[in-house]
Amino acid sequence: MPGRTTTNIPDQSGRTAVVTGANSGIGYVTARELARHGATVVLACRSAARGRAAVVRLRGEVPDAAVEFMPLDLADLASVRRFAAAYAGRRAALDLLVNNAGVMALPFGRTADGFETQFGVNHLGHFALTGLLLPRLRAAGAGARIVTVSSGFHVLGKIPSGAGGPAATEGFGSRDAEAGYRRWIAYGRSKTANLLFTHQLARRFTAAGGPVTAAAAHPGYASSNLHTGAARLEGPTLGSRLTALGDAVLAQPTASGALPTLHAATAPGVGQDAFYGPRFGWRGAPVPSWRARWTLDDAAGEELWAASERLTGVSYAALPR
Repeated sequence: MPGRTTTNIPDQSGRTAVVTGANSGIGYVTARELARHGATVVLACRSAARGRAAVVRLRGEVPDAAVEFMPLDLADLASVRRFAAAYAGRRAALDLLVNNAGVMALPFGRTADGFETQFGVNHLGHFALTGLLLPRLRAAGAGARIVTVSSGFHVLGKIPSGAGGPAATEGFGSRDAEAGYRRWIAYGRSKTANLLFTHQLARRFTAAGGPVTAAAAHPGYASSNLHTGAARLEGPTLGSRLTALGDAVLAQPTASGALPTLHAATAPGVGQDAFYGPRFGWRGAPVPSWRARWTLDDAAGEELWAASERLTGVSYAALPR
């Protein structure tokens, strides 16, 4: 595994992948390399202009790429449902779902459905999307995978079980959600939710004995527009200047940051609930990653799952607990 590059990706011919947030950054590199190795790739993006531009760019880099854009706004559950319905109308199966799109450390805001933006986009949108596409993933048979992109910053946001824990996530949509809001803590919680979601998916797939594998990855410190987005919103502050300096001095290239995701998506032998990241934590070749023990908390995961089903209206009834 150490030294792994995009040239190690197995042939993906005959496989279909959906990559969320594929118009830029790690999502774009992931989509491009999957297409380069033969996969048919759907770029699921919020902006039609940027999504279509990414298709043109990708075909310029990989002339024989089988790629298309489909609109998806993870901050709007109606858009998530439209995407899933449109996909089901076009294709019978889905071999790979890469839950990559996300927002990071934004000022307080709400999704179209009233949830705190980071939790709504990073977790609830992908929870709903995965559930709605699950029949297509199961139809793909052996080798189907779901890869959810988390972050090393999950350590900033524990979601405890019991009173005030995941069952209380409905508070993210309440009127007092803004009170005491801390954007980095909120981001960490959304990334913890990604790992708890993967953990629970893996448990259910194991119990069902089905063909789908649920895994996760994180990019370390990669140069991308994700962590500069919040800084841009705030203008030329000290934080934005430090972010730019960190990108210039410490960050690994975006293509390197995509390697853990590509490994989780394509490498042989990836097991249920595997979590990959850079070898040295923030940069390096992909290896199994450390994760906070609370991301393996079954009680917290069960409560988060139940709350997520209530909030999104998407049920995973076909999967045993």
